[in-house]
Amino acid sequence: MIPLPPKAQAIIDTLSKKGFQAYAVGGSVRDIIMGKSTYGWDFTTDATPEEILKLFPDSFYDNQFGTVGVKIYQSDQSDQLKNEKEPVDIYEITTFRSEEGYADRRHPDKVVWGKTLEGDLGRRDFTINAIAYDGKTIFDPFNGMSDIDNKIMRAVGNAEKRFSEDALRLMRAVRIASELGFTIEGDTFQAIKTLAKLITEISSERVRDELLKLIKSAYASDGILILKNSDILSYILPELDASFAIPQKSPKRHHLYDVGMHSVMSMKYCPSPDPIVRLATLLHDIGKPPTFKQDPNGLITFYNHELVGTRIVKTICSRLRLSKNETDKILTLIRWHQFSVDERQTDSAIRRFIRHAGKENLDDILALRIGDRLGGGARETSWRLELFKKRLEDVQKQPFSVRDLKVNGFDVMKIFDCPPGPIIGETLNALFAQIDEGKLANDRDLLLSKIEEMKSK
Repeated sequence: MIPLPPKAQAIIDTLSKKGFQAYAVGGSVRDIIMGKSTYGWDFTTDATPEEILKLFPDSFYDNQFGTVGVKIYQSDQSDQLKNEKEPVDIYEITTFRSEEGYADRRHPDKVVWGKTLEGDLGRRDFTINAIAYDGKTIFDPFNGMSDIDNKIMRAVGNAEKRFSEDALRLMRAVRIASELGFTIEGDTFQAIKTLAKLITEISSERVRDELLKLIKSAYASDGILILKNSDILSYILPELDASFAIPQKSPKRHHLYDVGMHSVMSMKYCPSPDPIVRLATLLHDIGKPPTFKQDPNGLITFYNHELVGTRIVKTICSRLRLSKNETDKILTLIRWHQFSVDERQTDSAIRRFIRHAGKENLDDILALRIGDRLGGGARETSWRLELFKKRLEDVQKQPFSVRDLKVNGFDVMKIFDCPPGPIIGETLNALFAQIDEGKLANDRDLLLSKIEEMKSK
């Protein structure tokens, strides 16, 4: 017997004491069976929403699908104290039900309260999510336990029917398989491929959320390839899908893969856990298909692909409804990912790169570069890249703008004995230009002396 967390067991016990059936269901049951950490518990019961509300005073019901939300607090407290603190979680309790009609490919048109646990489990998406547990007995009418043991994703009942009911399940199947390292069963995969176009009827926000969860998963590269092989990728990221047809192998080039496979492998090896950085890595060469050229000697080039790619990705970010901050980061990483690590670069050139990329993005753009190298068959790093990292650190100790100078406008006014005016900015800008060129140190005494010298001229 696998113990449920006390608060989850308390939900079941409260309903059972009043004569109702009650079970934990869904992903949390799957996770505890697999020995994984979990959160967001869901329950099913034969109690109606009105009966559930009476048993859990600190609960709410504001939907047509029979789901009551129960607020969960950090520890047991009086009702007065509960009202003064935010809940740490919301547990959802749903009445047994059957569903009819899915006009929007997402939600049932009609919900009918059910009478049996098996009937309720039969409407769920995948066998590994159609397991119920009351803390003592596991109920598994669709052999989800066997599929967990065999690491298989399988739809409950007729796969095409399940995906037609809720088209978001097309991506959820791939995302969950990517998180768990499972294989999608043959009939289920064929149904995904057959119905792939239905994903276009799902909101961009829902698709985005599933895509980012997939990209963050342990087997993200496998997941992207499943999206490709099932045709879903052609509907959600057609620009990336098209890049698999673009070769890169040519004389004087180190690439092992076509553009699409290189992009997937780059994301796989990107060391950042941030899904936005990993998405930028996946899309960093999206400008290569429209810039592809091959000369008579077979040499392939993609001149200015980072510029073209930035414009393309701006459209993708808008389509996926990414936030402004997320979009800005992705566009910055892609626009400047072709940075040079030539040891002959001047400090001024490195400072310009830092200004373009932004100090806050340096670790992320280096993570993209590492993924790019490994995804192309190169070693993780090189002595040039390591030297470049060291120089990034050293150069950041120097001023990046007039605001970083060890003197300010008041110093200039005092030495020049003048009121505020254009001469202040001109003087500070002249000082910064000399520091930026390495001709002057950002030392207060030296700068004050330089201002005195400028005054005398």
